[in-house]
This record gives sequence, structure tokens and C-alpha cells, in this order.
Amino acid sequence: MLNVWRQLVRRDMQLMTSTVRYRLLVLLLLPVLLTLASLVFITIYWNVTYTGSQLFMKVRSDLSVAQGVLAAQSVQRKRSLDQLQYSAEFRRLLQQAEPAPLLQFLQQRQQGLGLSYLRFVAVEQVQQDPELQALQGAPEHAGMQVLNAAQLDALKPGLAAQAQMPIRTTPMSGAAKAPLESRGLMVRSLVPVYAAGKRLLGYLDGGVLLNYDTHFVDKVRDLVYAKDALPYDVIGTTTICLDNLRISTNVPDSLHGHRAVGSLVSDQVRKKVLEQGQVWVDRAFVYDDWYVSAYAPLLDINGKRIGMLYTGFTEETFIGNYLRNIFELGGMLLLVLLGSGWAVYRGAAGLLRPIRQISSVVSDVKAGRDGRIGDLGLSNSNELAQLAQQFDQMLDQLQERNRQIQAANDQLEQKVVERTQSLQVRTQELKQNIELLNATREQMVTNEKLVALGEMTAGIAHEINNPTAVILGNIELIQWELGEQSQPVQEEIDLILQQVQRIKAIIQSLLQYARPGEMDMPVSVQPINPIIDEMLVLVRHSLRSQSVNVVLDLQAEQAALVNRQQLLQVLINLVVNAAHALDGEGEVRVNSRNWLDDAGQCQGVVLQVEDDGCGIPAELQSRIFDPFFTTRKQGTGLGLSLSYGIIRRFGGQLELESEPNRGTVFSVKLPSQRPPRDSSGDITLT
Repeated sequence: MLNVWRQLVRRDMQLMTSTVRYRLLVLLLLPVLLTLASLVFITIYWNVTYTGSQLFMKVRSDLSVAQGVLAAQSVQRKRSLDQLQYSAEFRRLLQQAEPAPLLQFLQQRQQGLGLSYLRFVAVEQVQQDPELQALQGAPEHAGMQVLNAAQLDALKPGLAAQAQMPIRTTPMSGAAKAPLESRGLMVRSLVPVYAAGKRLLGYLDGGVLLNYDTHFVDKVRDLVYAKDALPYDVIGTTTICLDNLRISTNVPDSLHGHRAVGSLVSDQVRKKVLEQGQVWVDRAFVYDDWYVSAYAPLLDINGKRIGMLYTGFTEETFIGNYLRNIFELGGMLLLVLLGSGWAVYRGAAGLLRPIRQISSVVSDVKAGRDGRIGDLGLSNSNELAQLAQQFDQMLDQLQERNRQIQAANDQLEQKVVERTQSLQVRTQELKQNIELLNATREQMVTNEKLVALGEMTAGIAHEINNPTAVILGNIELIQWELGEQSQPVQEEIDLILQQVQRIKAIIQSLLQYARPGEMDMPVSVQPINPIIDEMLVLVRHSLRSQSVNVVLDLQAEQAALVNRQQLLQVLINLVVNAAHALDGEGEVRVNSRNWLDDAGQCQGVVLQVEDDGCGIPAELQSRIFDPFFTTRKQGTGLGLSLSYGIIRRFGGQLELESEPNRGTVFSVKLPSQRPPRDSSGDITLT
């Protein structure tokens, strides 16, 4: 919402400063607006500053009165105890040996003096009680003390229960340290009692428990916030706090209809008054509302901060007065501004009408419409009339220039289109030539490798086949001559035969890879799914020994141009490689589907062999189809390269997708029609 208003204001400011008529109005109204706005702001500032300072001065004065009343009451109670010790009845009962009449007398006078307790203590008891000793050493033998439950009950049974107070947190206070306050804040006086010979007989000990006490706070409220001292709906309050807990207050609890006794003071006030020992004179959150407040620390007889004394009154009415003054002044400003604007606009109408006409023509020209200012109804010597004539002449010249530029632009665009089309044709031809050159280079390199490999393989095969045949024949002769005597070395004989057969298989693979023309078997359009089923029968026994399961998902409906035996060889090689990649139990997935091009036309069949094995590192994937490259100790490195050559002779594609530790996917794309062949006899891939 703030961004929306900011954009609206920015747009209005741009509008007012971008046109002559609005700028003229702004310049005429700006002095009036600034004068009225300054007057309003000065009045508001003076009102807030002066009235706010007066409120803070009043609440500080109220706090001083409360402090004086508290001190006066302490002095008055001490004087009452001084008068009591000189009374004849007290002296007579003091001389008697029985303490009961004296105790009864003191209880009667306690109620009359408004004390929470009153007792006579011996000199020895004062010397044994640290609290009484501290009170004895205080000025005037009077002051405040914080007593725990045991100390309160020692003064008077039941006084601790009277002081107990549940603690309530407020929105601005911190967390309560305990759910219940069992201590009491006592205003206490200790008056020495002497015999006729100035011999110290003991002390009169009396005090007022301020927990739940309403006499003092109501007296201060009635004194400083009497009738007509504040506006009729402003509430004046006084509070005595033990630490940051209100133990005596007339702050109202509007929700429950009683006083906010037992609630905590805001944490901000607590830190400044209790922790720093400073006087707070400012607005503060008091229980459930904001008050103009004054807080002062309360000290015990040892000078330790034990609580706070508060006076204050609600600020809502004063804030309402501030807002009402602002609205009234704002309304007056708006009325004066509207009147001034109307008067200025009426007076400047004769000047604004020609400007509006000129602005309308400028907008039409900007939008592409043809227009002229024409006669403004002004004399020829008027500056605006001269400006309009010159502007119309400029528009005529601009129209002619635009016509010439448009004609030249049309010619230029036609030439650019012709040159662009020619360049696109040349670029496409160059791209096709580069692709053909790369494919030819790769084919030539492969052919050279095959020629060299064929010559080398023929020699190797000739040299190896003869010794292999001799070895194989002699081993069979040895086995036949030995008969049953060959059983002890039968395992070695089988191993020799197995290795000789492996040598023959390697030679056969070399010949097949090096002389692909000799292995070029006829191809025909055949359904692919039956070939996959046949492959599964051929590899099932070998994979079962490795605990590898082959899962088929055959959805291909299109036939492809293949040689059945060679495709079987490719599929068996891919499935066996996938089983070896699992290195134990696992699953190999073989699926087929129709091969669709970008236009959705069916081109053939796509076969995929997937495993969840170790995968192939990215740096090895570019070499995986190279001859004699293998990662297996027992491999020859010819299986994938031979399979790659077979699929290319079909006119298809063999692709690899692999991720280490996630698995490998080999995709075989087989076309349904025979692609064109190049001059070397290989099928050309497109």
C-alpha cells in the first residue's frame, strides 16, 4: 500500500511540473500553501511542545507532593508514638508486672492511630534484632523496611497472610520471578521510652503495612487530582511499588472492575528507576493504558532501593485534543487552499486556454495524428500567438521531412531483406558442408584404422591360429591317450581348452571388427520385440548364475531394418555388460518403444538397456566405444565398439547416458527405412 501511494504522489508531482498550466498554478499557489502549512506546523509544534512540557511539569509536581505526603505521614506517626509514651495510662501499665493489660492497651491505640501493629520491645530484644538495630540507627528512628513472612508474623500473627499477593504480568512488563509475593513493605517507627531518671526502659515499635493499603494512595489522589484539576474524563492515579510490583494503587483494572494491585510495572520503567536510580518523567504504559507518568525510587532505612512511588494520569484525552486541533487546522488549510486555487484559476483562465490548445495539438502530434494550432484569438503581437504560428510552420516542415525519410527507409528495408535472405542461404549451405566434412573426416579416420587393423589382424590370426590348432589337437590327443589316467589333471586340461577357445574368440572378434564388409549380413524390416524375447532365452542361464533378473517392458509396435543375428549379438552384449556392472544381485531393465521425431512422425524403434550399477565416470564416457578400451580385467574392449559398428551399419544410433553410482542407460535407435549410403558403402546418418 505504501508503494502504491508513493507512485501516485510521484505521478502527480511529475504531472504538475511537466506542463506549463499546472506549473503556473503551482507557482501561484505555492506561497499561500507554504504560509498556511508553516502556520499549521508551528501551531502544532507549539501546542505539542508547550502542552507536553506542562503535563510533564504537572506530573513531576504531583510526584513531589506524593513524596511530601509520604514523609509527613511517617513524621506524624512518630509524633503520635511520642505522645503515646508520655500518656499516664501507658506509664501506669508499664510499671505493672503483668504484660497482658499493656498489650491490650497497645492494641486499642493501634487501631486509633491507623497502624498495622504496635508493640513494646525491651532493650535486649532490640539488641538481638538486626532490623530493629538498623531502625535505631536511622534518622528520626523511622523509615521503610522490606520484611519477609517470618518477620511479619513475628511482629503480629496473621500479618504475613495479609501481605501475600498474587503477581500478574502486563503487556509491557517482564516475566514474573515467582507467582506469589510474600514479602511486605512496612513504614516503621521506633520511639525510645525512658524512665523518670532518663533510664532507657525499652521502645515503642509501630508501623503500617503498605501491601493492599489504600489510605495513602487515595489521600494523594484526592489531594493532587481533586475535582477540576484535570479534564473530566482524565483519571489521576497514585501507586506504591515493592520492587516493580504494585502493592498499593488506585490504578483501575477496567476489565475486572477493581484496582490493579499485584500487577508488574513496565520493564522500561523498572530498569531506569530501580536499576539506575533515576526519576522517570515521561509517558509510560501503566497496566492496560498509556499514562503521563512520574516514578521515583523508594529507599529503605539503609539507603537501598526497595520500590517506587508513582503519580500519573491518562493521556488519551490530551492526544485526542492534539488530533482534534490538527484536524481543525488541516480543515481550515484545505478550505483556504481550495478558495485560493479557485480564485487563481479563474484569474488565469485567459492565459491557460491558449496553453491548453497548444498542449492538445502537441499531444495529437505525439500520438501520430495530424493537427495544427491555428488561430488562438489573440493579437499578432502576443507571444503565444507568435509561438503558435512558428510551431505550425515547424509541423509542416516536419511532415515533409518524415515523408522523405519514410521513402528512404522503405528502400533500405527492401535491400536489407534481400541481403539477409542471401546470407541465410549461404550460412545454411556452409553449415551443411561443415557437417558433411566432419562426418567424412570421422569416416576416413575409422576406415584407416580398420585397414591398418585388418592387415595386422590377418597376420596375427594366421600366426596364432596354427599354434592354437596344434595345442588344441595335442591336448585332445593327450586326453585320449591317457584315458581315465587323465582324471587327476582333468581340471588343468579343461582350463587349457577354455583358454584356447578364448583365444579363438578374440581372434574372431578382431576379424569381425577389422573386416566389417566380410561380416555385412543382409538386413530386413523385422519386428523387434520377438528378437528381445529370444535374447532373454539365450542369456537367462548366464544371468541366473549371477542372481540378476531381467525385466522387460516392450511397447514398440513399429518394425525396424535389422539383421536378426547381429542385433541379437548387440543385445546380448549390452545385457551382459549391464549384469557385470551390477556386481552381484540386481535388476536389468530392457524396454522398447516407437521412435518419434520432433514432428511426431514414427521413424523406427528405440531400445533401452538400463541398470542400477556403478555407472561410468564422465571422463571415460567419450572413450567407451573405442576399440580395445575396457574397464574389466577379463574384457577385450571390442564388444561395445563392435556393437556400435553394427548399429551404424543398420543406419541407427547407439547412445549412452550414465551417472556414477546411479546406473547406466544404453539407447539403440533403429530406423524403419534404409538410409542413403555414402561413397564408402557405409550408411549415412542424418
